[in-house]
Amino acid sequence: MKFLKTMGEYLGGIEFSAGYRWQHWIRAISIFALIATGFYIANPFITYANVSPEPTRFLQAQIREWHIIFGFAMIGAVLYKTFFFFFFREGKYERLSILDAFNIKLMLEQVGYYLLINKHPHTKGVYNPLQFWAYTMLYVFFYGIIITGLALYAEVYHNGLGGALYPLAKAVESFFGGLAYVRLWHHIFMWAIIIVVFIHIYMAVYNAVFGKNGGMDAIFSGMKWEKEEH
Repeated sequence: MKFLKTMGEYLGGIEFSAGYRWQHWIRAISIFALIATGFYIANPFITYANVSPEPTRFLQAQIREWHIIFGFAMIGAVLYKTFFFFFFREGKYERLSILDAFNIKLMLEQVGYYLLINKHPHTKGVYNPLQFWAYTMLYVFFYGIIITGLALYAEVYHNGLGGALYPLAKAVESFFGGLAYVRLWHHIFMWAIIIVVFIHIYMAVYNAVFGKNGGMDAIFSGMKWEKEEH
């Protein structure tokens, strides 16, 4: 993080760029929209009171359409973040976290911090070891749900992108042992993401309260503050 200004005994710097913050909130909004629409698609709990033979009631189709829209929005955000980590100049601070990821001593110190036993250990990168591995698993789940989601998409929409993805969809279907298992794993990946997201929200609030460095504010403003060492 590059420090830009001071405020009392704190140094302020840009933690997250505008592009980073945009992808974060696009991804966050998409995840919650996908959860809501996904629950309905899996179990249509809203229906019309009066049955009609006329083809005018398409609530399931409308919900599915929004699911697809937010699904592609999430895919875009995930791909952006992946390229950010591996190839962007600003991503070097995240890549430095790899140096800490295999440091057992640092990992134990981080656990101690979360248990309120010791102070937050100094890390080389943006993420501490526990964060790094949690985010690594989160992106495994992201790509799992993207691959299974695109396979399910191509099984329904056979023109355009769906047609282009159809060979991939059949390969994914074969890998998982059938379309029903593709859908099952799509749900499993979603539940895994839900768990990680709620842990992420809790830990973000925890660090904001106990860290007192604007860590949670940074995802809104981009700025983070660290106490100046004398």
